[in-house]
Amino acid sequence: MKVATAPGLKHVEITSDFWQRYRELVVKEVLPYQWAVMNDQADIKIADDPQNGGQDTNSHAIENLKIAAGQSKGHHYGFPFQDTDVYKWLEAAAYSFSYHADSDLKKITDSLVDLIGDAQESDGYLSTYFQIDAPERKFKRLQQSHELYTMGHYIEAGIAYYEQTGNDKALQIAIRMADCIDASFGLTSGKIPGYDGHPEIEMALSRLYEVTHEQRYLDLAHYFLTQRGQDPAFFDKQNAEDGEERDIIAHMREFPRSYYQAAEPIKDQQLADGHAVRVVYLCTGMAYVARFIGDQELLDACERFWNDIVKRRMYVTGNIGSTTTGESFTYDYDLPNDTMYGETCASVGMAFFARQMLALKAKGAYADVLEKELFNGAISGMSLDGKHFFYVNPLEADPQASAKNPGKAHVLTHRADWFGCACCPANLARLITSVDQYLYTVQDQQILSHQFIANKASFDHNVTLTQTNNFPWDGDIHYSIENPDRYPFKLGIRIPNWSANFELTINGQKTEKTVQDGFIYLEIEEATTSIDLALDMSTKFLRSNNRVSADYGKVAVQRGPIVYAAEAADNDAPLWLNKIETTKQPTYQFEPDLLNGVGTVTLTADRPLLDPTEAPLYTLLEQSSTDQKTAVKLIPYYAWANRADGQMMVWLHQKN
Repeated sequence: MKVATAPGLKHVEITSDFWQRYRELVVKEVLPYQWAVMNDQADIKIADDPQNGGQDTNSHAIENLKIAAGQSKGHHYGFPFQDTDVYKWLEAAAYSFSYHADSDLKKITDSLVDLIGDAQESDGYLSTYFQIDAPERKFKRLQQSHELYTMGHYIEAGIAYYEQTGNDKALQIAIRMADCIDASFGLTSGKIPGYDGHPEIEMALSRLYEVTHEQRYLDLAHYFLTQRGQDPAFFDKQNAEDGEERDIIAHMREFPRSYYQAAEPIKDQQLADGHAVRVVYLCTGMAYVARFIGDQELLDACERFWNDIVKRRMYVTGNIGSTTTGESFTYDYDLPNDTMYGETCASVGMAFFARQMLALKAKGAYADVLEKELFNGAISGMSLDGKHFFYVNPLEADPQASAKNPGKAHVLTHRADWFGCACCPANLARLITSVDQYLYTVQDQQILSHQFIANKASFDHNVTLTQTNNFPWDGDIHYSIENPDRYPFKLGIRIPNWSANFELTINGQKTEKTVQDGFIYLEIEEATTSIDLALDMSTKFLRSNNRVSADYGKVAVQRGPIVYAAEAADNDAPLWLNKIETTKQPTYQFEPDLLNGVGTVTLTADRPLLDPTEAPLYTLLEQSSTDQKTAVKLIPYYAWANRADGQMMVWLHQKN
């Protein structure tokens, strides 16, 4: 029988214990906490680090909107993109309504939409910094202004709020913003032949096109992508005309054009250079637009950037960004662990990018990276209590080094209450509350089930797919498919790259299936189908490419999707003395009372006695102390820094 078009996805209910806890944490703790912070009502300390921006204990984000709306008086406070803290929070709240109705929260969000509408100008423009303190500079310094970035974040939030609540006002605000941008930018006479220094609007306009089917929004997103880098001096010309020394954000003129992905047209850019979040937001927009328009040059660029990031510039946890200077990529295989950046927003952005790449092509490698971000790089950015956050996510940390070495001052060893540049907390919240949208990809002829997050999903044609598991601690995955109308479709199930071996049982019969680009495919035609997939959950030692000098002679540990780390809370410091015996089988244990319930791994290691402080700084090799046997306990990387402040290492020395 010929397989029909795959039924469209209607709704996904997350039933995973692991992710239900996170999603409820966002509703009960994260959203109320962040709302209080943005209203300057929380007793917080803003982190004293490079993201501080000279701020004290205030966010002022809501107050900025009130001033712009004429409901309060005063000057703008914070970064020019301060509004986006509010918009991402609103988007996270909107998604939460799909699984946790909250009438009190909805009153707050409805009022917030009204406030945003009141702050918006009649032509659709909304960026409170420029409305309050610099109206004459609108769109005049796009390298630094973040105006399109800011409005793009509202457009995404407004769409989410409209889709989840039916609030048409939220959508109309977004449409007016897009119309304002469309009227201002382009290559026709009287328009600005430029683009924002921080990509984001391309994603937002693509989403708006999906909702409204208005072609000019998609065309505008395509314009921003294809115009980028056509005139490499565009930002320089704007800066000169606006006043060379009148920076909106200090030192932003000092970065090279490649920092903004503006040194040349995208079709000519070969490497993922520059600010890491800018890169992955740009890539997400490219993949989004290319899927609708079919622009082969953008498609080729997506593949180039993906390969450069994943094969040469990404940490084992999925984090990206090798240096605090500009929060940037540096060069291929430069992946230091103790001075890295690994911004939480960059991991969230990689999840966005992977999702859009999956929509382009059924390739398991994209879903592998998405899984890596969800279970490691992204959620490490938030404490288990939902009230403390990492901006920087290192793979090696030492409180003394962070306190006394200026080159490591950006590496916090405990999560902060808040940041002057607070892009990460709400960005992670919106990913968590929308994670149900990341489990399936429906293409013309198939449903791809690529994430093992327990759920119940309903599709068109009366098809229901229920996945049950205890993932990520257990690799037994069960699918129950109800298809009473016997609608024929193809189901693709990902086989993760960490599970070379697997067993498949269909309706009680063991079955062999060939893995095709990371997926196995099943023809579903019966009224009921039962599928059992057993994945290989053995603990594995990883090594890096030996071009990565920082990891040479070291090993990392992974079990299932989880990357592990050693912490001083479980092991004697200094951690770097341990030399792991990779010939000895690690032991695994699930500890329900530790860190909200985690699986721990224990390794066998050799460890020399620590040299006494009065010993010479250097000595002959043959005078080295004798090693002793020890056990090294590891916890999931995402859960580190939730106990005592102390050292942490992901990459451990391997015994020769």
